This record gives sequence, C-alpha cells and structure tokens, in this order.
Amino acid sequence: MRAAPADNAQRNADGFVPYMSADELLATPRRQLLLENIWHRTSVNRDQFNKLYLAPIKRYAEIVQQLPASENHHHAYLGGMIDHGLEIIAYALKLRQSFVLPVGSTPEVQSAQSEAWSAAVVFAALLHDIGKVAVDVKVQLRSGDIWRAWDGPMKEDYRFQYVKGRQYKLHGAAAGLLYTQVIPSEVMNWLSQYPELWGALLYVLAGQFEHSGVLGDIVVRSDQASVAHELGGNPDRAVAAPRNTLQRQLLDGLRYLMKNELKLNQPEASDGWITADAIWLVSKTVSDRLRAHLLSQGIEGVPDRNSTLFNVFQDNGLIVANPAGKAIWDAEILSPTGWKNTFTFLRVSPSLIWSAGEDRPEPFGGSVQVLNEEPAESESPNLAPLAHAAEDLAEKPSCNVQQGDVVAVEPPVTKPAAADDHGAHATEMDDTDYLLDLMDMREAPMTSVPAPAMPGRSEVQPAEPEDQPVTAPATTIAGPAGGTLGHQFMHWLKVGVGTHKIIINDAKAKVHTVNGTAFLVTPEIFRRYAQEHPTLFSAKAGEGQPWLQVQKSFEKLKLHVKKNNGHNIWTCEVFGPRKTKTLKGYMLKKPGDVFTTEMLDNPNLKLCESQDEH
Repeated sequence: MRAAPADNAQRNADGFVPYMSADELLATPRRQLLLENIWHRTSVNRDQFNKLYLAPIKRYAEIVQQLPASENHHHAYLGGMIDHGLEIIAYALKLRQSFVLPVGSTPEVQSAQSEAWSAAVVFAALLHDIGKVAVDVKVQLRSGDIWRAWDGPMKEDYRFQYVKGRQYKLHGAAAGLLYTQVIPSEVMNWLSQYPELWGALLYVLAGQFEHSGVLGDIVVRSDQASVAHELGGNPDRAVAAPRNTLQRQLLDGLRYLMKNELKLNQPEASDGWITADAIWLVSKTVSDRLRAHLLSQGIEGVPDRNSTLFNVFQDNGLIVANPAGKAIWDAEILSPTGWKNTFTFLRVSPSLIWSAGEDRPEPFGGSVQVLNEEPAESESPNLAPLAHAAEDLAEKPSCNVQQGDVVAVEPPVTKPAAADDHGAHATEMDDTDYLLDLMDMREAPMTSVPAPAMPGRSEVQPAEPEDQPVTAPATTIAGPAGGTLGHQFMHWLKVGVGTHKIIINDAKAKVHTVNGTAFLVTPEIFRRYAQEHPTLFSAKAGEGQPWLQVQKSFEKLKLHVKKNNGHNIWTCEVFGPRKTKTLKGYMLKKPGDVFTTEMLDNPNLKLCESQDEH
C-alpha cells in the first residue's frame, strides 16, 4: 500500500487507525476544495446543498472512515475511499451537465426532473463502491469486536486487513447493504417518484451497469477518470469519447488484445511486458494486430501506416509519450532467465486497460531498461488537461431547473469562487489544483456527444461496463483447407460483403457494382486483406509487399475479366456532385463470387472502356 498523502490520518503506534468524525475526515484542504466544486456543479443554494448532498456525503465518510479504495491498485492509501468518492462525484456532475435528462422526454418533464437526476448522479457515483467496506476488508475494533458495515459507523479506533480469496466483483452487489444508511428515506421517496431515474439508480447500486443507461455511463466514465488520474494515466479523450469514434474503438480494441490475444511477460520473445507502472508493447506487432482486429470488425478509417497510427494513439491519449514528446520508446528487456533483447515500444498506462477492481497480470519478473533517456523523465506520465479533449466535442448547455417536492430546489444561484486557502498544505493543494484543472472544473462543463439515435427520440449510447466479459470478434473464415492465398481472399471478400463488414458502392468503398458484376478497387481491397491478416504473409525477401502477394494469387484464380489486349485492370469514372475521379480495379466474371443476391449497378460509376478496346 502506498504512503498516504499529506494531511490524511496515519495509524497509531499500536497499528490502529484513529476513528474520526465526518467533519474531521472532510476537513482537509483538498477535500474541502472538492466539496466546494461539487456545490458549484449543482443548482441549489448552500442550505439546500448541505441538506441534499453534504449530509449524505458526511454519512458516507463516517462509514468508510480512512479505509483505502483498493488493496494495491488505485487510491490504495488511508483515506482512499473518501478521496475516490469525492473525485467521482465531481467528475460525474461535470458529465451530467452535458445531458438533458431524462433522455427523450418533453422539455417540461426534463425541467421538472432536472435536480432529481443530478442527485441520482451524485448518489450513484458516491455509492457504487461502498460495498467494498462490507465484503473486501475485515475490520477489528480496538475493543476486539469485528465491525460489520451494516451495523453502522465504527465509533472506535480500528485496524483492517483485506479478505484473502475474496470475490472481486462482489462489492457491486453488496452496495445494497449500506446505501440506505447514506441516503435518507425522504430523499429516496423523492427519487422513487421517477421510475426511469429510480430504476437506473438501483441498477448502478447493484453493479448492473448494462441496464443503467445514461446514469451508468456517467458513473463508469467518472470512475475511469478518477482511477486514471490517481495512477498517472490519461483519462482525456479515450475515456470521454463516444463509443462510435475512432479513438474509443482503438481503446476498446487495445483492451481486447491485451486481455485475450497478446502474449505478455514471456521469459523470452513476447508481444509486451507489464511493469508496476507501465505496459510496454512491441510497437509494430501490436499496431499490426490492432489494425487487423479493427478491420475484422468492419471499422473504417484505421490508418494504413503505423507511423500515422502512432500519431493517432498519441493525439488521443492512448499512449505515454517519451521525454522527447514522441510515441516510440527504445528499451532493453532483461529476463530472469538471462535472455535480453532490444525493441521499440509503445508505453501504455495500465489504468487505461484494467478498470478498478479488475484482475491484472503480475508484473514482469525481469527488467525493462529505457535506453538513451533520462530516468527521471522517462517515468513521468504524459498528462494533458481534459479541456484539450473537450475541443473535439460539441458543447451542449447545462440544465439547472428548479424542482421541489420533498426537497425544495431554487433556481441557480451565483456562487462565490472557492477560497484560496492553501496555508500549510501547499503541496496537497498544488495536487488538487492539478486535479481540478485536469477535470476542467473551473470552466465550462465538458460535453459528451450522444450516439446517433432513431428519429423522434434522442438516445445516448451508454459505455459498456468494464466488468463485462470482452466479446471476441466475429471470426473471419480463412477459406477452404489447403486453399491458396487467392482462395482465402475471395472467401473473406464474400463473407465480408455478406455481413456488411465490407461496404459496397460507398464513397470510400473498395467494392462496387459495375456492368452487372463486382468491381474490386486495386490495390485498396488487397491492402485491406493484408492488413487484416498480417500473420499470413512471409517476410522473405523478394516476395513483395503483402498486398501484392494477395493480388498475384487472386489473378491466378482467373476469376476476373480481361480486356482483349490482355490487360487485367479496368478504369471506372466516378461522378460526384462537384468533381469526378477514376478508380482502377478488377471486374469479376461472375457476380455470385462476391454477391449472394442480385445487385443494381452503382449509378455514380461508369466503365471508361469496353472489353473490345485494345
């Protein structure tokens, strides 16, 4: 367990942690500043804030005391549960301001329920991990009694140890044991009036994020951001991005490879090595595999060149830059067996791959020695302000409207800036300023762009919870056993077109319908196959680039129409609204080699020459 930050309580000489009141626990300058900014994100006055939000936060603090948020992962220090809880609330309220909730309802309903949804966001964020103190740790009081969280606050000094062999996902289900101690019954009565809100909140508190919609999405993303910040990761673009953007697809693909396909921490040749604070991935191997994985999912826009892909990684915060600001690190691997070798690496923060509470591989038993770099610099994480991420996202107005049944809520009030009371805690406050800058909490709220919705209803695509099993990609069938590279290519092409993973007749399509048959754009269609199947190709000199090997093998099948002059390549003219261009490619003899149904010709394409031309 890491040393606790300054100002957190330490164990007594006898090993017991002193019991503290909620006011004492929340009195540190860092926590006070977080509370101040949480208030700034609500639309209530100070008295209402104290009743609706601060009182439950105090009850939470009194229950969790100085317990860590994890044993040896994020916030693994005395007081980590409180810090993590406050950080998630601050981040979640920031994200909440990007949405008008409940999604798809009338403006009148959204207005009436605005503050209720803000309250649900706060309680979901604060309580989603509270079950940890009930099932993950064994707490002994000074009196010798064992403390059980459902009995109420400890009221005595205590010591604790983590339960061996515990179920790491159980804490999600255990929140139900405790949240009634935090949320007063009159507030639950108020929230339960709104079925959609109430259901989403209960699903979050039960750990069933797949059913919790936008509320679960907000909590998951806020949790990721808090964890990534504390571990030195970068929660910027990848975490905040909608799931249909390239940066999010890259992140999801990288997580899939790390958890399912890549060979890690091998005593000799490996795809990557994991140390305590970094993942070192062999740059070319991982980039080729990631591109192949994404293309197999039908994802377009993946850069063809690794150098371009590295830039995309870096621009979107998926990798840690080296001290020179570049993507690639040179490092030497020394195995405990004595094997050593030098590679070029991409460095990734572990917190971007494994979420809070997820099992991760043990660190490599050997060493990773960065070459030609200053050691102090090489260990510095590359963090950019979250405001930079927001530049790519369209801003939406926040919604702060009054609501009053059990809890009366007034219109937004003008609130003073937080007092600049650094005092003797300058070091801690510098860290807090950095945290708040990272969250961009002093300026306009970060926005989130919902996924496209069906007409008549605006829906937001929720983030897939990190504790769900990773889904394997749809299999690309290699083709008949013993078939040539050309046979495999044609089988892949027909399957891809039939499952719509290979788009046809689109502006950037690599397959079109011309003269009643299929037109294969070269070299693009062959290049895509090669990129999707990098392990199929020989590295022997003289065999040409992988895509050229595919093209030559395809030609040997003699499935394409040749011109009378013996040439293989045909030219099509593409007519657009503003300009025309030409495409080069192969025309197939039988459209059924690609299409399973009869297809109409692309009206925007015209064959430039006839078969009779010489």
